[in-house]
Amino acid sequence: MYMLNFTTKNLPKIYLPFKIFYAKVLSMKTSNIKFSPVDIEARKGLVFKAGDTINVWSKILEEKTEKRGDKKKKDAKKTEANKFRLQAFEGIVLARKHGGEMGATFTVRKIASGIGVERIFPLYSPMIDKIEITKKSRARRSKLYYIRTKAVKDIRSKMRSIANQEEEIEAETPIKEPAKVAE
Repeated sequence: MYMLNFTTKNLPKIYLPFKIFYAKVLSMKTSNIKFSPVDIEARKGLVFKAGDTINVWSKILEEKTEKRGDKKKKDAKKTEANKFRLQAFEGIVLARKHGGEMGATFTVRKIASGIGVERIFPLYSPMIDKIEITKKSRARRSKLYYIRTKAVKDIRSKMRSIANQEEEIEAETPIKEPAKVAE
């Protein structure tokens, strides 16, 4: 029977293989064990704050659509290796939450086709290929949620200025009446 609380000094000779095994276990470094495909130390080393512009490359599962001419079985489709494509998402970091722990997240906002799009990324997700810091900036707050309303106000003011310019142009140019044709 094995002893739970023991030292290897006073073990009898019959425990010699166990003593060698125990010495090997103690000499092993826990850093050699890899729990995640993500380089955790590199992700911890990323220094970006709210207000910085970053580029996040995320892996997207590529789904194949079957053509009508193909007569493959659905089971064969499941056995094929999944293919991923990389998708870039570049925007301003609004917030970074939960520090450096395993559940850490960051929120990125960008304007796509005139519409604000926000995504929340887990920092240590294996679905994130790489994170590039494009531009550093200094913000006085740690969470920049006010940018949402600020962006809406800016767009509305631009729309008003464009509408006012168009009205002024229409008012300045007189409408020409078509010339009368002699009968």
